[in-house]
Amino acid sequence: MIRLLDFLAFFLEWGYVFVFINLIHTFLPLRENIFMRLAALLAGGAVFTAIIYSNDLAGLIGALLGLCVYIAVFHCGHWAEKITAVLVFYPAFIAMNFLMQDIGSRCFFFVTQAPESISLGWTDEQLLTSTAFYILSLFLRLLFWILAWLVLRKVLKQAVLNLTIKMWFVTDILMLAPFTAVFTMIYFMPDNSGIAYPICGASLFSSFGCMYLVSYLSESMRTAYYAQELESKQKYYHERKNAEEQVRSVYHDLKNHLLVLERQMEPKETAEMIEKLRQQVIMYEDYIHTGNDILDIILKEKAESARKRKINLSVTADLADMDFLEPLDISTIFGNGLDNAIEASEKLSESERVILVKAGRIQNFLSVLIENNCSEDSMTYKRRTTKQDSFMHGFGILNMKKAAEKYGGQLFSKCEGGRFTLKILIPLQ
Repeated sequence: MIRLLDFLAFFLEWGYVFVFINLIHTFLPLRENIFMRLAALLAGGAVFTAIIYSNDLAGLIGALLGLCVYIAVFHCGHWAEKITAVLVFYPAFIAMNFLMQDIGSRCFFFVTQAPESISLGWTDEQLLTSTAFYILSLFLRLLFWILAWLVLRKVLKQAVLNLTIKMWFVTDILMLAPFTAVFTMIYFMPDNSGIAYPICGASLFSSFGCMYLVSYLSESMRTAYYAQELESKQKYYHERKNAEEQVRSVYHDLKNHLLVLERQMEPKETAEMIEKLRQQVIMYEDYIHTGNDILDIILKEKAESARKRKINLSVTADLADMDFLEPLDISTIFGNGLDNAIEASEKLSESERVILVKAGRIQNFLSVLIENNCSEDSMTYKRRTTKQDSFMHGFGILNMKKAAEKYGGQLFSKCEGGRFTLKILIPLQ
């Protein structure tokens, strides 16, 4: 009977490890290598089954270091996401392991009235009862994490896909509360360990509740962005209609203007008329047709900004068959890339203010290339940002990199010979 129960305990314990690894995998994907995944299962078995006792500083720190190493080695993702994963999952699995261990032990001694140590002599019935309580605690832990995985998998996926680097910092700050609470409460445990139960329960729900909140905020951000997108589209088409009507009006009068010019007006008057014609149609030059409405709107806005700053912006883009790109990611990639290029160009003389943008299909890849001249103090790829407030700025390229990696792509950047080059390659299905 004991052997059967031991086998059942083994099954429940490794079932919990498998479910917990899959829960983290939902948040941060495991590395693709099959050997790394097998190693992750074995390492997870050593880390996540840690038995936590009260006043056990070595156990608490050992579990923390083990989780940090496990996530760093076996999971993909940005370092900010990995920090968040530690802050979310550490208090959760520590609190749950402690609760199951301590509650199971209390129930066993209450029911059997057995001595505090097995060395003092437990009967066979007490040994069997101890194993039964242990299996029950393992079953309840497994059940809890299965429910957590079913409830949180969509939330965790949305959080990873939608959050920017700045939002990860905010999330990390929020996660410090349950992390600190469960660590300090278990370490500085009073004689009555039951006092820690509410803290452990609150840490569990606040950790995952915080992820729910962050996911809700990110979804709200996406909703607000789509509302802004619809408003931008409406404004774009209205301005485009007015610009086309203006061009048609100029074209209608063009023959009369040419007749006047043929009469050999004074050079000054001729120049003034030509400039007047140019100003009438110049706004239409900002419209760039790429096959993607969102990108057209972004490029129109950036082209107008570049023109006002006397920057020569050249765009060749074809995204007609790239519907898989989400509008928010298009905005992240092209908006941040052009903002950085315009900012760098403003620091140069007018003759050097040149930005080149190319985007389209190259074989089985979507290629995005943004090039601009830059000065030495604009090498943001080395110093993240040139702004004084480095904490709140300099995340443009990081967010672009995250957007590219979302589709299995990569971002490359370099600055050589006074020219900054940023390239994104995204594989096409």
